[in-house]
Amino acid sequence: MSPRVVCVFRDDQDYSRTVFEWLENFRRQTGREIEVLDPDVDTGFCETYDIVEYPSIVALGPNGDVRALWRGKAMPLINEVLYYMM
Repeated sequence: MSPRVVCVFRDDQDYSRTVFEWLENFRRQTGREIEVLDPDVDTGFCETYDIVEYPSIVALGPNGDVRALWRGKAMPLINEVLYYMM
């Protein structure tokens, strides 16, 4: 299993536009996509990684271990997240 980065958020919230813009900037600058999950649809993922604040970005190692976690409306730097995708 390779490293995985997942963005968990609801797309009908006041922060949604910020998240969509950040994801688009990430894709444009890096050429990579970040997996997106809705916490109401994939509750098992949120329970496994104790995600209760949205948006959250989780960087997982090859074994599914949490390498980094960013929570809340302040989106991380693109380079910070890209580091965990390498």
